[in-house]
Amino acid sequence: MSDDSQARVLLDVRDADDGRIAYVTLNRGAKYNGLDPAMMRALVDVPKQIAADRTIRAVILAGDGPAFCAGLDFAAMGKAGPLAQVRGFVKLPGRTTNFFQRVCWAWRDLPVPVVAVVHGPCFGGGLQLALAADFRFATPDAQLSVMEAKWGLIPDMTGSVTLRELVPMDVAKRLAMTAEVLDGHQALDLGLVTGASDEPLKDAEALVGQLLTRSPDALAYTKRLFHRTWTRSPRWAFWTESVLQARLMTGVNHTIARKAGLAKQRPTWASRKVR
Repeated sequence: MSDDSQARVLLDVRDADDGRIAYVTLNRGAKYNGLDPAMMRALVDVPKQIAADRTIRAVILAGDGPAFCAGLDFAAMGKAGPLAQVRGFVKLPGRTTNFFQRVCWAWRDLPVPVVAVVHGPCFGGGLQLALAADFRFATPDAQLSVMEAKWGLIPDMTGSVTLRELVPMDVAKRLAMTAEVLDGHQALDLGLVTGASDEPLKDAEALVGQLLTRSPDALAYTKRLFHRTWTRSPRWAFWTESVLQARLMTGVNHTIARKAGLAKQRPTWASRKVR
């Protein structure tokens, strides 16, 4: 990762009672954490670093300055030239996502829980980044919008999938057609965020504290289970359940959980085995 990209997204891994937490901060506060090429490269690269460290148990994703992320920085993207934009849309053989989609989907693919802490503007690509997290906690005065409609566009950074998992189709259409701006409580009412309070980071850390008491492999497979089955048939879902459960039952962390449960002790987990 280039020095410019490293400056755009900060990774701070901290020790906690039951594991290590990756605090990830979008670090372009003066520009409302607008997505420029360097920021997007960092948002693709940092998840690779997190996934490679099996001791990391959870991620808290936030933005520095007055915003979580105000979306695409059109001026910066214009300076990058048309070739860079074309490359961003190209999908390599065998890949599910193009580069722009990977900016968000890389966080979805992580085998650990990702919690987004949202404040200020969270627009367009910024909202799609937050939606790719497993959980979202927002301030009451946060501003969330599928802002692409303002520019005559559609959500194209994985929002077509993450929106459909959270809200009914008519709500998704309304948000994507109108660019309506929601505050934290309105977003909570619609199901776009997990919680809304004056201290969203505290809420995120409380949830992460709960998650760290559970098997890292079970958490990884819970993500995989629901992501792979949410819109599939019962037959597919039940088969996936069985396959993932069999893998967990033969794993070291299930053995640890079973022994700790019988002894009525708090388990001390082994590092995550699931990739």
